[in-house]
Amino acid sequence: MRKNFFWGASTAANQVEGGWNQDGKGVSIIDILAQTDNFRKETDGVQEGKYYSSHQAVDFYNRYVEDIAMMAEMGINTYRMSIAWTRIYPTGLESEPNEAGLVFYDRVFDLLKENGIEPIVTISHYESPFELAKQGGWSKRTMIDYYLKYCQTIFKRYQDKVKYWIPFNEMNCMLVPFGIMTAGGIFASIDSPENTLQLRLQCLHHQFVANAKAVKLGKSINPNFQFGCMIASMLSYPLTPHPDDIRLADKNNLINNMFCSDVLIRGDYPYYIKEYFEENSIELAMEVEDVDILKAGTVDFYSCSYYMSSCIGNDRSAAEVSGNLLSGLKNPYLIESEFGWQIDPKGMEIFLHRVYDRYGLPIMIVENGLGAKDELIDGHVHDDYRIAYLREHIKILEEVIAKGVDVIGYLPWSAIDLMALSTGTIDKRYGFIYVDVDNQGNGSFNRYKKDSFYWYKKVIASDGKEL
Repeated sequence: MRKNFFWGASTAANQVEGGWNQDGKGVSIIDILAQTDNFRKETDGVQEGKYYSSHQAVDFYNRYVEDIAMMAEMGINTYRMSIAWTRIYPTGLESEPNEAGLVFYDRVFDLLKENGIEPIVTISHYESPFELAKQGGWSKRTMIDYYLKYCQTIFKRYQDKVKYWIPFNEMNCMLVPFGIMTAGGIFASIDSPENTLQLRLQCLHHQFVANAKAVKLGKSINPNFQFGCMIASMLSYPLTPHPDDIRLADKNNLINNMFCSDVLIRGDYPYYIKEYFEENSIELAMEVEDVDILKAGTVDFYSCSYYMSSCIGNDRSAAEVSGNLLSGLKNPYLIESEFGWQIDPKGMEIFLHRVYDRYGLPIMIVENGLGAKDELIDGHVHDDYRIAYLREHIKILEEVIAKGVDVIGYLPWSAIDLMALSTGTIDKRYGFIYVDVDNQGNGSFNRYKKDSFYWYKKVIASDGKEL
């Protein structure tokens, strides 16, 4: 690998921390998603008698010392994590931050430093305050100021502890209906008539402005700060060589994969988005100064998640697949995981070449992994299937880097088992570390190193040579 390569792993606060009401933390949009028939359903506040998996998650909040020690033993030099907004500003409306929340992350960052682990911090990873969600979340321009107040607090507090910042997680998921509450921070269900593309694109515009302002603010506090965009790769192949399918795939890839990063990296709306807006009758409310704001606050690096690919075409009878926000048509040349996610390491090669050719910025892969029903037997988890998945993607990564693509980090999802975003369950596990807890929060919460833990430790120690 390249010199000073970031070998790491990733998590998100809302999926690992728990401690939902400890030490002054407020209620986030994830904290009101209750378990209902293996799925999550929003409730109007936290209600008695319902189970919310985020409330305890895997209890990183109380076990972070143990967890970071295990990460250090695995050998990672980078940990992508997020800060829970409601630990810092419980409702988002406060004029002063919650000191106990700030102290918690001081301790986390200090412990990471002691263990030689560089934090890469996502500022907003689906954790908007519930109080702001009830007021319309990111559909309201006022959300920008609440977000910047939060940013200023953490930038100043951690200016000597954090260098790499990602303002928003998987920003392009605002393009799909699932993004209404998680990314959009709006208290509305996925199937609500309120959940329109028009509304979500208005949210996205406000996030573009907030992202740019956060970059400028951060660099005024510490010029050495590095900011990245974070895009969910939704790679689409044409289902057939028919020119119509090829054009359909081209347009789909531009909108889903390049639109958000074009704005965040190039600093303005791309030419092709005009056609998309016209086709969908989109009219955004923008301020005159937004043009200059976007230009002045572009990011320094590109980061992304990559799990799978799909096809797109005009054949209405073709079989469908879905996974991690991505839905499309089944590719007959790929195998699937037990959860139906198509496994396509070659797609990562295609995607990374396209991104680097377009932007020429350093790239971090901050999510890549296999969800599976791991089984704990006598304190051991034999997850050869996960090792096989990661091995093939790291092989591709090495080939891509050898060809000149500047990939600076690989941080698989996830460092430790965590609660799934869409279902709130844990039976689809991703971690290198197994947590003894079930879908209803029952268990010892003891940690166990999986076979993949020891395998990844060897990979890191050999700088990718021992796969």
